Amino acid sequence: MITYESTVICSPELPAEKIDELVEKIKKIVEGSKGQILITQQLGKKRLAYPIRKYREGSYVYFELSGPGETILALENFFKVTDTIIRYLTVKAGKKRPPKPVAAAPAAVPAEGEPAKQAVPEEVKPDDSAKSSVTGAE
Repeated sequence: MITYESTVICSPELPAEKIDELVEKIKKIVEGSKGQILITQQLGKKRLAYPIRKYREGSYVYFELSGPGETILALENFFKVTDTIIRYLTVKAGKKRPPKPVAAAPAAVPAEGEPAKQAVPEEVKPDDSAKSSVTGAE
């Protein structure tokens, strides 16, 4: 089964009991279409970056679920017809990969009896073109 992440923004005027009922309806829809909810988090009210349907804030709910594609179709159809949901986004959760290690240049190993060389910075030579000719005597 494929894992999905879904975030729903509900109307800020919706009381907590109604949000709980909405979450239960979403769970029934997912389970009815051969899927399962893995994680549910109610993130609370947050300010929106821009107004959506004249709302400046919304109640966020996050779901992590797994199931076939029909589960997502049924879920998004429910999101579209529910007036209290002002925005939603469902994405396929990618596999989390560990960061690649940084490949360091191989260090030169000195031969036996040879002293180890240390990196010495080159001397900076003054550049003649950088001198200013402000004197006006020229």
